[in-house]
Amino acid sequence: MRIIGHLDMDAFFAAVEERDNPYLKGLPIVIGADPQEGKGRGVVSTANYKAREYGIHSAMPIFRAWQLSQEVKKQGEREVFFLEPDFEKYEKASGNILKTLKKYSPLIEPASIDEFYFDLSFAKTFKKAQKICQEIKKEIEKKEKLTSSIGIGPNKLIAKIASGFRKPNGFTVIHPKKVEDFLDPLAIGKIPGIGPKTEEFFHQKGIKIVKDLKKLSRQELKEMLGKWGEDLYEKVRGRDGSPLVEEYEAKSIGGQETFLKDTLNSSFILEHFKFLCEDVFNRFLQSKFKSFKTTVVTVRFADFETKNRSHTLEQSTKNRKTLELEGLKLLLPFFDKRENPRRKLVRLIGIRVEKLA
Repeated sequence: MRIIGHLDMDAFFAAVEERDNPYLKGLPIVIGADPQEGKGRGVVSTANYKAREYGIHSAMPIFRAWQLSQEVKKQGEREVFFLEPDFEKYEKASGNILKTLKKYSPLIEPASIDEFYFDLSFAKTFKKAQKICQEIKKEIEKKEKLTSSIGIGPNKLIAKIASGFRKPNGFTVIHPKKVEDFLDPLAIGKIPGIGPKTEEFFHQKGIKIVKDLKKLSRQELKEMLGKWGEDLYEKVRGRDGSPLVEEYEAKSIGGQETFLKDTLNSSFILEHFKFLCEDVFNRFLQSKFKSFKTTVVTVRFADFETKNRSHTLEQSTKNRKTLELEGLKLLLPFFDKRENPRRKLVRLIGIRVEKLA
């Protein structure tokens, strides 16, 4: 019998900061770009649960998070603390959590810096798997002073949904025979892969919970969403045969920068682009990868239109000058009518390398 666990750290970045800075205990915390008193141009990376009560959430524009923090402040609520991320500290904590998990499971798949799938099939029963997970939670809290939420299910899909069911500090076990009963009343947005646009698409058809979605046939979903529709047909029934991948392999290494002010000043943009190339190349050197083959440049205009342009070399490379040259070839057309005929100002630039070997 297959038994899979999914561990999700609770508001990870914010929780680490709260742990390391006692004065933040119990206060609303947002990790992300500098809000600059409402003029900041980045996004929220993590908001702790107190900040979420104010309507602040990850990926929200930082200026909007600042506005919400000021609104609640006027109402007499605690002011939000905005902190810039310390990724070195978060990666260290993540590494410690992984070490703990390795004591309890022979197969672990790091899904991100704060999420891990782990195999519990060796336990033979869900009851024994549950005891193991309780020990994992206790040890992480004791060693790292951080809480986590764990879901257990017959596959990765159910384990992930279950881990988010009772956050924070949650623990949910879904037995194989209870999978569809568990899924049926959930909002369709709880199914991984259903984003806001797809959710709104279904809402317009009166489909709001998983049970509603199950009324559609495989063919109907395929006609609506293509191949993804067929995958969704299986997901809403709790079926998922995807294996755990022990080594998490980065698909790309990249970086981006949001400018404080929209601009089309080529000297300014190219200078910042050079720094981005240096940063990405240094991170590539520090990785386990030996070469890359594809360079991708991202440009976001002031009106939020975003374009990605890429080029794949005939042969892989590990040369910094090649990265810069390929990046420039992709970026320069955005200064003229080839990619920017209306001469729109640029809000963000980014570069990444793919097809890593």
